[in-house]
Amino acid sequence: MDLLSNYGLFLIKLMTIVVVVFAVVAIIVNARLRKRCQPAGQLQLMHLSDEYQQMKEYLQLAKMKPKVQKVWLKQHKKAKKQKEEAEKHAVKQGIKDKQKSTLYVIDFKGSIDACEVMELREEISAVLAIAEKGDEVLIRLESPGGIVHGYGLASSQLQRLRDRGIYVTISVDKIAASGGYMMACVADRVVAAPFAIIGSIGVVAQLPNFNRLLKLNNIDVELHTAGRYKRTLTLFGKNTEEGREKFQEYLNETHLLFKDFVHQMRPALDIDKVATGEHWYGRRALALGLIDDIITSDEFIISHMDLFNVFRVHYARRRKIIDRITHSTGSMVERLLIKWWQHVKMPLL
Repeated sequence: MDLLSNYGLFLIKLMTIVVVVFAVVAIIVNARLRKRCQPAGQLQLMHLSDEYQQMKEYLQLAKMKPKVQKVWLKQHKKAKKQKEEAEKHAVKQGIKDKQKSTLYVIDFKGSIDACEVMELREEISAVLAIAEKGDEVLIRLESPGGIVHGYGLASSQLQRLRDRGIYVTISVDKIAASGGYMMACVADRVVAAPFAIIGSIGVVAQLPNFNRLLKLNNIDVELHTAGRYKRTLTLFGKNTEEGREKFQEYLNETHLLFKDFVHQMRPALDIDKVATGEHWYGRRALALGLIDDIITSDEFIISHMDLFNVFRVHYARRRKIIDRITHSTGSMVERLLIKWWQHVKMPLL
């Protein structure tokens, strides 16, 4: 009898363990499948017209006395209800009201490696999928520039809008230099704040060389290449005059491509005058033809609200925890580098 009892208890324990293991495996498999089915990111649409209108109404109310507020709110609520009822009636009657065109607002805050181009690609693809005749796009751009191929791709993404006949405006509130200006010049119209930094049409590259330090410590470094110019300048080997000349040739060629691209996008520019690597503040950039008007992005949006429905388009990419940590660390280091560059090369007020 004890044997049967112990055997039955053993079977119950064994079945419990099997069920628990099976449940854990099922949860892990289900989580993996759900993760695969989930998109890499999410497209977000914000109605900026409503946001600005709510802010305007809030300020109007703040200026009123309490009794006047009650009357205003009652009248406003009644007018809103009448408008909604009129719209419903028009829909039932099959009357198509003339719709406003849409102004799509996209923010691009570029880093040195232009990794934000992945989100920009998704945002532009979304706009191209729904844009209609008369719609426009505003890019709020902020970038000090960076790697050539990254900003070249970002410029190509903006070109997709122009190729579809969508009018593109780029607004620069702070900075669009080097690769940032490469993007800006693609637009039909470029506007900037009075003291925004514009230009820097040039190419720069620098690297340290530790060869003498290594020799001092009796450390040899071997570099093997196939191809005469596979490596021109190195970090640890001894650099030659031939290598320096070839490296400079690469820079000059890249600069020429940059100049040709800007001149193609803005043919009225005196490209030799502005492609010296210098940057200018907004008003001076306007005089040189680098931009078309002095206006902030906020002023631009508000001035278009009567004629356009204004929507902000943003693609939020999901990041793993480790990606969030490395992204935050990288952004912090980049901000420190930019601050250092500004303190060294920029005048302070």
